Amino acid sequence: MPEAQVRSRLFTHIETLQGPRPWGRFLDAGTGVNSLQWVASLPTSEWTAVTASEHMAERVRGAVANRRHEQDRILVGNWSSDSLLYGEAFDTVLMDYLIGAVDGFAPYWQERLFERFRPLVQKRLYIVGLEPYVPYPAHTPAAAVMTEIGRLRDACLLLAGERPYREYPMDWVIRQLGTAGFRLLEARQFPITFGARFINNQLDMCLERFGRFGSEALAAAMADHV
Repeated sequence: MPEAQVRSRLFTHIETLQGPRPWGRFLDAGTGVNSLQWVASLPTSEWTAVTASEHMAERVRGAVANRRHEQDRILVGNWSSDSLLYGEAFDTVLMDYLIGAVDGFAPYWQERLFERFRPLVQKRLYIVGLEPYVPYPAHTPAAAVMTEIGRLRDACLLLAGERPYREYPMDWVIRQLGTAGFRLLEARQFPITFGARFINNQLDMCLERFGRFGSEALAAAMADHV
């Protein structure tokens, strides 16, 4: 199913897993527009949303401006900092695509992520992530196109001086959860069909970086390829 429908289905599935348990204090640990709009629709006692990007913080502030209560917070911070939310705990914690994004802000730190979160989680931790596909061979023509686009996107980000997402597979996540002292209740995979909007967004991301390549010839050749 299309990516947008998968996102909706994922949040619906989390609601099913939560059942009648109160959401309580809620932490959206790697917030974005989609996740925080969903969190803001839940009957929480309060929520805290964290992002390492000031630009993303501005976007989510606008997205939930009419559904934000006085006790709700949007914070800009890096999870590699021990002072971020020090001494606090939350009934429910959501990591929505956080694992892959962390490498862009705290390189080579992802294996410490669950250890860092263990004191913050009082009751439930929900994790949403993407199974890595860019580094692996494709087995269908359509998958080959997606893999090529993913590699092109990551190459453009690196050439522009940025760091691409570094996704980890589910089995790595499960091992890390056990090491950090979490008890796994359920793990499930959902297939995604990447549509035209996603593909065009990925290619547009490349076009936006050409000015930072430092080589007009390289940017021109890459533009032809895109």
